[in-house]
Amino acid sequence: MHQTALWRRLLAELVGTALLVTAVVGSGVMATTLSPDEVGLQLLENSIATAFALGALILTFGPVSGAHFNPVVSAADWFLGRRTRTGLTATDLGAYALAQVLGAIGGSVLANLMFDLAAVSFSDKDRSAGHLWLGEVVATAGLLLLIFALARSGRAVVAPAAVGAYIGAAYWFTSSTSFANPAVTIGRAFTDTFAGIAPASVPGFIVAQVIGLAAGTGLLLALYPAAGANAGDVLVPEGATRD
Repeated sequence: MHQTALWRRLLAELVGTALLVTAVVGSGVMATTLSPDEVGLQLLENSIATAFALGALILTFGPVSGAHFNPVVSAADWFLGRRTRTGLTATDLGAYALAQVLGAIGGSVLANLMFDLAAVSFSDKDRSAGHLWLGEVVATAGLLLLIFALARSGRAVVAPAAVGAYIGAAYWFTSSTSFANPAVTIGRAFTDTFAGIAPASVPGFIVAQVIGLAAGTGLLLALYPAAGANAGDVLVPEGATRD
């Protein structure tokens, strides 16, 4: 299915995920600098920057790797497409996840350095609570439903805008501010800034995201039984050609 060489796809996933986390962390630092003591405004600035950056990154890297930038998206792509051989292979899935995690860590380091902070400064922001984990389940399941519904209904052309809009909105309607991404969660532990998460809080978020993965794929199979047939089109802008 995938005609693009694996190394090129992995490079796209690594760089794309790095830039996504750089946008999340960097806009958080800028928000706290420009709007001190205004947490609501800081979140607004952070969410808008992240939404626009995500849409732009999907447009940039989608034709190469599918622009997953997220192990749960890659896992769903593999699971749903395994029978029809339209999605990632198991080997590709492992490689994608590794590239995404390394990219996310690199993105935090890059953002830290751009704002004259220590390259690595582990966050002390505790995010361990049941209501936050529930928020991650909802955010992750909703993200998967959106992505695969767009692919299945032939509306992949709007995926960059739709996915960016969903994540921007989910910053506000979920208690966890919608990490919805194990790689990004790990990466955000490496910055003690507005967007950070304490390393001790990371496992709980990842477990919640895996539960969201299961819930999202289950709903997809109920609503779109043939969703796997379009696994190869996930987040690839319509008309884009892999080469």
